[in-house]
Amino acid sequence: MSEPKDPTHNSSNRLRVGPAGWSYPDWAGYVYPTPRPKDFYEAAYLANFFDTIEINTSFYQPLRPDHAAMWIERVVANPAFLFTAKLWQRFTHEPAASACDERAVRTGFDVLRQAGKLGAILLQFPFSFHRTSETVAHLASLLKRFADYPLVVELRHSSWQTTETLQLLREHQTGFCNIDQPLLGKAVGPSQLVTSPIGYVRLHGRNYQQWFDSDSGSDRYNYLYNNEELQAWKKRVDSIAEKTRKTFVVTNNHFEGKAAVNALQLKSMLTGAPVKIPSTLRSRYWELGEIESDE
Repeated sequence: MSEPKDPTHNSSNRLRVGPAGWSYPDWAGYVYPTPRPKDFYEAAYLANFFDTIEINTSFYQPLRPDHAAMWIERVVANPAFLFTAKLWQRFTHEPAASACDERAVRTGFDVLRQAGKLGAILLQFPFSFHRTSETVAHLASLLKRFADYPLVVELRHSSWQTTETLQLLREHQTGFCNIDQPLLGKAVGPSQLVTSPIGYVRLHGRNYQQWFDSDSGSDRYNYLYNNEELQAWKKRVDSIAEKTRKTFVVTNNHFEGKAAVNALQLKSMLTGAPVKIPSTLRSRYWELGEIESDE
């Protein structure tokens, strides 16, 4: 088996910022132009502005190899681009997954890996996943099962904020996902932890009113970070990036394109330079005019 290509050997490619997912109906007229031009592809369009996107569909079902190959072609114009992808929820949200399930998720991930386009696989656990001897054993078994991939773990409950948790991740060369979420109950707060050569940050927004409202749908991600909040995360990301080989910053506050807005703002802050802005998004969010490049 040939070694996968690694486009991140250049230090300028170490830090990537982008949104979680790209297929949202409410992005029409916000992120994407309406009407859409002929042969318009969402991932290809976003790759003009971002160097990463987190694949969401792989959380709900295994990533199909043909879809992975198609998406690789969509982003070919941006050689620095890397995908990250969520592990199927059958592994993180259910008691057990079979060997057949494992083969299914590997087929899609392997297409990305062999093309040199897989930056990380995210094991995203729910808030209800508290630290117990059983859950620690479950987590450890998954880290061993998928040890050949670049892994990152997202833990949302504060019971995991222990030195033993960090040591477990370090032992398995697994990244810690630093998150921003509403600080309700025993929620994990903002951090800048590093446990592997991969740094990872996910910003969910701070919509306290609707965070645990199951009827709110995508409204729970209706939050636009302000400059002060983003500057605080810039400092954390800078610290993380100093200690890692690759760092991914993913914005998940996707309601009406706000994830794209904040990702562009963070990209500008982190690089210290203006950035390209989608014209449709620029017309919706005046804040982007302050960081728009002349290109």
